[in-house]
Amino acid sequence: MEVATVNLPDLFGENLPSMEQIQTISNYINGSESNRLVFIAKLEQNIDGGGQKATLACGIGLTLMGRYKEAIERLEKARDCLEKFVFLASCEQRTCQFDKANASLDKCLELGMDSFKISLKKVDVLRCASDFEGAFRELKKNANYENVSADYHYQLARLLEAQGQYDSAVENYKQAIELSPNHQKALFHLAYRCDLQGDEESAIDYYRQVTSSSPVFTNALLNLAILYEDSEQFEKAADCIDKVLEYHPNHKRAILFKKDIDSSKTMIYDEDKEKKKTIRNQLLETPITDFELSVRSRNCLRKMNIRTIGDLLNIGESELLSYKNFGETSLKEIKAILSSKNLQLGTAVEEPQAQKEETILEAAAEDQSIQAKSIDEVQFSVRAKKCLQKLNIKILGDLTNKTEAELLGVKNFGVTSLNEIKKVLTGYGLSLRTIDEIR
Repeated sequence: MEVATVNLPDLFGENLPSMEQIQTISNYINGSESNRLVFIAKLEQNIDGGGQKATLACGIGLTLMGRYKEAIERLEKARDCLEKFVFLASCEQRTCQFDKANASLDKCLELGMDSFKISLKKVDVLRCASDFEGAFRELKKNANYENVSADYHYQLARLLEAQGQYDSAVENYKQAIELSPNHQKALFHLAYRCDLQGDEESAIDYYRQVTSSSPVFTNALLNLAILYEDSEQFEKAADCIDKVLEYHPNHKRAILFKKDIDSSKTMIYDEDKEKKKTIRNQLLETPITDFELSVRSRNCLRKMNIRTIGDLLNIGESELLSYKNFGETSLKEIKAILSSKNLQLGTAVEEPQAQKEETILEAAAEDQSIQAKSIDEVQFSVRAKKCLQKLNIKILGDLTNKTEAELLGVKNFGVTSLNEIKKVLTGYGLSLRTIDEIR
């Protein structure tokens, strides 16, 4: 994954690298955390440079770093050229300026960029803007590329998937891969779709194809690790996580998964009770970035510090709609994601303080009824619920009689599930038993 710096094109050199060379630089930056730091240092050294060439190079560099607003400011000041408008369109799309993105793509066409490539980029922009009719119209202009271009079928698949036509989307992802076996984006999205549909064997196969080439998608390695863990292939799961941490040692999600996998590898359990493979879950911890959302929705959620599905359960519709730039279209997107998981916005929102205090008093008076509450009535992730079943825990009262050590001793029960259960119990005014309470 790590690109040797010896042959790396110099973005800030005398001549601007070609588009292919800029892609090599992008691969290098995403290859490892250390590579990224090296590039950041070089970017900062040149950020104050004068002249049109330096302005363009820094604009491209900021784009590669994901600093899109800063990049737009630089690129707009640069001389008009194909590279300027290619990266400007990308930044404008990322910042939800969809009309401007399409206008920049028109400039690329005027400057001689291939019309088919421009058209597919427009399809992508229109899809992100939720203008599905416009995207289909644009794609229809290139119908002669059907069964010819992998990128055509990839964009068609993304568009069909965005509209919930999953079977048709899968067929087009497969067609893209048939035309271009190493099409990483098609492989990744096909793997993810198979994963969501419960076809874990196919998902593992496609994820493995993604991770066998370079540069490797970090998310593909993480998703593959979860599938390996759930199928009890702990060493393979650990290898995936170790590969991520080798190049990105501070990756928070990978660090969390590593703890869970290490715990699973050392747990003692009764083999006779293992009748089926563990179902992939950790639903509440699933990052929002794993779902197909418009750029506007994704940016708004990030600014609101909403990172996971669990975070969405702690916020209501009115609070989302009160945030700047978050409208009904974004709300529908979010509700559709939660609905597909049988969840709703605001189901975990805490009550106002006064009402909360009253609830606590009522809970104290009704402790017996709370303790008798069935586990099936409580919102637990699939993994946590299955682990509780293994311990024959049927009601909350049974759960409060368990210690952290007893729960962590269950196969596939890690720190993530423990924190989830403690949070749920706290919501009911309950807690796990501590060691000094054991009689």
